[in-house]
This record gives sequence, C-alpha cells and structure tokens, in this order.
Amino acid sequence: MTRTMPIIEARKKLTSLPEEFEQGDEAKVIAVTRRGKPVLAVLPWELYETVAETLEVLGNEKLMKDLRSSIKEMQAGRLISWDKAKKQLGL
Repeated sequence: MTRTMPIIEARKKLTSLPEEFEQGDEAKVIAVTRRGKPVLAVLPWELYETVAETLEVLGNEKLMKDLRSSIKEMQAGRLISWDKAKKQLGL
C-alpha cells in the first residue's frame, strides 16, 4: 500500500521515515508529492533491492526463458525433492 506525503512534510520527517517503515502495518512506500503530483517514491532498502532484482530478471531474456521453462516443468509435475536436488548438487 502506498501512502502520499507532501514534499514539505517528507522533508521534515525524512530522518524518522525508517522507523515508520519498521512499525508494522503502515504503507511500505511513500509517494512524495509536489503541488499534489507524485515526484518521488520513498521505500525501505529491502523493498528497493527486491524491485531492482525483479526488474533485472525481467529484463534478461535468458533468465526469463529459463524461468518460463521451469514453470512449465512444475506445471507438468516434473519436480524433484529439495533433498534430492541438494544431493545431486553435492550440497
């Protein structure tokens, strides 16, 4: 869920925003607005890393091909147990 905050308020609260993000059920993204229009997004670092990693995967044709292939195999029931996978990989 996204919460909207005017840029003047965001400027005043910038140093306390990390604690606000940590406090449970509140919005995980803050849309900072200027004159009522969004101009910035403020989000926790972990969420930023997740979004960046997702975009990297989506932008990589080989990874997407492998992902689609894996999904098809899963849907066809061609799965192996985690224990068997670790054994095959020598882990």
